[in-house]
Amino acid sequence: MTLSKLSNRVRLGTVGYLNARPLVFGLDRSPRFEVRFDLPSRCAALLHEGAIDVGLIPSIEYLRGPAGDGHRYHIVPGLAIASRGPVASVALYTKRPIADVRSIAMDTSSRTSVALVRVLCARRFGIQPSIEARGPDLNGMLERCDAALLIGDNALLVDHGARGDVEKIDLGEVWTAMTGLPFVYAFWAGRPGALTSDDVRALREARDAGVQHPDEIARDYFRDAPDALHRQAIGARYLRDNISYDLGETERAGLELFYRYAAEIGVVPDAGALRLY
Repeated sequence: MTLSKLSNRVRLGTVGYLNARPLVFGLDRSPRFEVRFDLPSRCAALLHEGAIDVGLIPSIEYLRGPAGDGHRYHIVPGLAIASRGPVASVALYTKRPIADVRSIAMDTSSRTSVALVRVLCARRFGIQPSIEARGPDLNGMLERCDAALLIGDNALLVDHGARGDVEKIDLGEVWTAMTGLPFVYAFWAGRPGALTSDDVRALREARDAGVQHPDEIARDYFRDAPDALHRQAIGARYLRDNISYDLGETERAGLELFYRYAAEIGVVPDAGALRLY
């Protein structure tokens, strides 16, 4: 029996970026949840390893978890990190027109966004670039490649305008222009039985409270950052205007289409089916 079961606590693995904070608003004070923060790719790895019970995982990782009836992860209904149109925090930075890009450095903290880049290269941009995994350092990435993928706080806050030769391509905006649908970057998922109906309700209540406090969340998140007031203003605006925390019918349609496109180009073996708690 796991420690979490012995202590009657759910081990909840979430993302350390600003955009995840509304989903865990107040859960650090809950006796039921044990919350830890990691990179998106690490959240997925911890869930696959069984080191956490439920994770805020990159959406593509849902198809890379345990397979088979009764074993594939279940998704917490109604909750996600999504966008419809510009997302601001998932972007390609390119030194060339996108049609001329021959190499892309990919942020190693990302999984879903890497898959999204591959889908867009195949279906929207019409290019077949070489791919190189790199840490999220824009200048270093662009020294090696024609373009760079950054996600999360790094993409939100990087001053790409300091380089006159760099264009930012917002991938949320490109996806919605291509499909007319939202894009789902991450959601809560875990093995069957990991959550009770009360747990699901608590996660929804945390989200509902979190989306009502974007200024407080951004203020606390950037409290000790350099240029804190500037970052807090950017962060609060981002939480209000760019990020959605719903997994409704249109988000599910966007997610299923992304899975189909990813399977068609071999990013995942099959598109799978969505299973909810």
